[in-house]
Amino acid sequence: MAELEVGAEAPAFELEGPDGPFRLADFAGQTLVLYFYPKDDTSGCTKEAIDFSEMLGAFQAAGAGILGVSKDSVASHGKFAAKHDLKVALGSDPSGTVIETYGAWVEKSMYGRKYMGIDRSTFLIDGDGKIAGIWRKVKVPGHAAAVLKAAQALKG
Repeated sequence: MAELEVGAEAPAFELEGPDGPFRLADFAGQTLVLYFYPKDDTSGCTKEAIDFSEMLGAFQAAGAGILGVSKDSVASHGKFAAKHDLKVALGSDPSGTVIETYGAWVEKSMYGRKYMGIDRSTFLIDGDGKIAGIWRKVKVPGHAAAVLKAAQALKG
């Protein structure tokens, strides 16, 4: 599959979440921040979800919804959200189909050992379903603020 680029049509998806299903079509006419993260309740993923949650009001003011996606189960997402009082929606992709479609399933290396895992990445999708921004290999500090600035710029 070709790598997704800014301006391309965002691939459709359907994911289950603790509060019901999520589809790309549900966000038609509004901006969507779709972010992929490795694992519920790990330090970086928790910080990222809290950052997005704390800025949710500003994202909503910019006309943007937020959906975090990992391979964790719906039950795990529910516990993660409750434990940290998360305000963002979380989608479960246990098969990794959506993660792979968005190119976030990559080879990683730790201590010389290679393995497959989720690349912390974010996609900003405009109200017409086009990719307006892509962040790969995300470093958590400052990331949510950078995405918010891009979402605000989309709104004009």
